[in-house]
Amino acid sequence: MTRFTIASFNVKNLIAADQEYYRFEKYTPEEYAWKEAWLSEQLLTMNADIVGFQEIFDEAPLRAVIAEADALGAAANEANIPDRTKRYARKAIFRKLAFTPYTDAALAFAPNANDGGPGERRPGVAILSRFGFAGAPEVLQELDEPLTIPFRDLDNSDGGAYTIKRLSRPILKARIPVGGQVVTVFNCHLKSKLGEFPRPAGAAFAPEADLVNYDPAGRAMGALRAGLRRMAEAWVLRAAVLEELEAGNPVMVLGDFNDSEHAVSSEIISGEIPFKNYAWMRRHDAERANDRYSDEENELITAKVEATRLHSAEKLFVRKSLRDMVYTSAFGGVFESIDQILMSRHFHPDDDTRIGEMEYFSVLNDHLTDGSHPEAPYNKLASDHGQIIAHMRIGADGKI
Repeated sequence: MTRFTIASFNVKNLIAADQEYYRFEKYTPEEYAWKEAWLSEQLLTMNADIVGFQEIFDEAPLRAVIAEADALGAAANEANIPDRTKRYARKAIFRKLAFTPYTDAALAFAPNANDGGPGERRPGVAILSRFGFAGAPEVLQELDEPLTIPFRDLDNSDGGAYTIKRLSRPILKARIPVGGQVVTVFNCHLKSKLGEFPRPAGAAFAPEADLVNYDPAGRAMGALRAGLRRMAEAWVLRAAVLEELEAGNPVMVLGDFNDSEHAVSSEIISGEIPFKNYAWMRRHDAERANDRYSDEENELITAKVEATRLHSAEKLFVRKSLRDMVYTSAFGGVFESIDQILMSRHFHPDDDTRIGEMEYFSVLNDHLTDGSHPEAPYNKLASDHGQIIAHMRIGADGKI
């Protein structure tokens, strides 16, 4: 039996000092030092075996954060963990308190294909693994074939199509060996809810960006564009997940979904929830009013739907612990979870064929401050996301 932890950490714009990432936005050396120290302390507290990072502009600052976390961890171990000469050295409490350094861990970084020059930077994602990788991690951003989504109007006429050729941010896929198993991990950062406003040719800015001449309809259309893109990216991720599931591989998906669990984009990734009883449902090819699926077909359909579903670590924990609220984002008075860890049926506690399961779920969100608060102290330097950690156990022989 192997126990491991897997986490998602949106670091909020990690880049070195004096580097303009968005227009007029950069860190002074003092601000960067504060941010690096804060991030390394969070990483130390998480002490996760696998971490998916979002909003990484360059690899070097991330490696610096990891190195500082290792230094802090070594100092904490020296101060708090008794050496082997102490008769109580093997107590479980000290094993849990000990920090395991990332000295031999593997790091994969996926830069953003949309990255530009100063003021026009676009962040990528990364995966840190104490278990290394089974094979080279893969980056999914440039689509081999454009994704075209055709529409039909309500009168069944051609309703046009929506096409994407590239994702707004990369999806990083890594196969990670854990306890004799290999788990496929996807780290993603889907398109945000910030509106997309096309800039007319020759114009200095999009009309919708002019808040003095506020255009509510235009800004709503920008939100619609962003939502379409986010859902299209969710489908691309879903297709990659299905490929792994159909190959029989256990899957975990983590990252910043920029939507809550029950949003359409999140449900695209996780898959459908099976209907309670398909024998109640009229058949797709019904010729009479009472043509319904049989009991045998009900079982077949349910099994097929369940085989490709992903399950929320947060919701499994809420069910297990009776906790009623977990949040990873707070802005404008809205507290919600937009950072998620999903897992295939291989880790579901009710699945008889499971190879592992989640024992606990942690969220570090005490640093989050409502963005509407006038004195929110961490808004620029700390992450504006909570960090989530799933505490897992997995069997070496495929059983637990």
